[in-house]
Amino acid sequence: MEFGEVMRPGKKRRESMARATQERPRKPEARRETKPSGDAVAGRNPVVEALRAKIPAKELLIAERAEIDERMSEAIRLAKNVGLPIKEVARGVLDGVTGTTIHQGIALIIKPFQYSPFDQVLERAAAKTGPSLLIGLDGVTDPHNLGEIVRSAAAFGADGVIIPERRNAAMTGSAWKASAGAAARMPISQVTNLVRSIEDAKKGGFFVVGLAADGDEDLPQFSLTKESVYLIVGSEGKGLSRLVREKCDLVLSIPMTSEVESLNASVATAIVMHWIAADRAK
Repeated sequence: MEFGEVMRPGKKRRESMARATQERPRKPEARRETKPSGDAVAGRNPVVEALRAKIPAKELLIAERAEIDERMSEAIRLAKNVGLPIKEVARGVLDGVTGTTIHQGIALIIKPFQYSPFDQVLERAAAKTGPSLLIGLDGVTDPHNLGEIVRSAAAFGADGVIIPERRNAAMTGSAWKASAGAAARMPISQVTNLVRSIEDAKKGGFFVVGLAADGDEDLPQFSLTKESVYLIVGSEGKGLSRLVREKCDLVLSIPMTSEVESLNASVATAIVMHWIAADRAK
């Protein structure tokens, strides 16, 4: 009987788990109060989706005496296929690792994301033939938005995504999953000071263009599409921070015909990137 099949509690469950993982499950670990380094994806469907997306992971944790249903079985099979360690742990361990008791007895521990140094991203972008495009995020705190922006950046030929270390989402498992694998192809840099990155980009020949609901110029009038552009996107609520806005050469807005005050950050960014890509292709 394989690990993913329906089993009765007791000895048979443990024997099946041992065969599925090709080793006897380790003795369940005691409750630990501190989280391990890295991010955790919890829940049966999210874990399966993360494994399908090939998010870089360190290990798969299964709660002892967890019910082995179809999704749990698939998660174990996917983890085995890539040689990912599978551990049986006490439920208290999963509580501590995931920060919730609603983990459905399973968690995937994600490896820390490997960011690209900003100077390397800038140098490669500036050296390419033709105009470059960098995307900077200013206070975009939703990891799902970050992931979708990375996905759009890859789709429309951007040369990198820049995020600040503080007051911004980081490349967690949720962001990676939302990128639909694009995070593996798109250079992403995490900087301590977004304003400094703007100054460095200007020295590298980039025009710095902000994106906000109350911009100086509407997108249809944007005349810098065929220049190297560092596009800075603010949060939905607060928009661009004061210092960042002051450093922009131009602030764009997307004209809308309805009463909606602003677009989702990832949607707005995708619209502008598509506009730039389409104009450059003419």
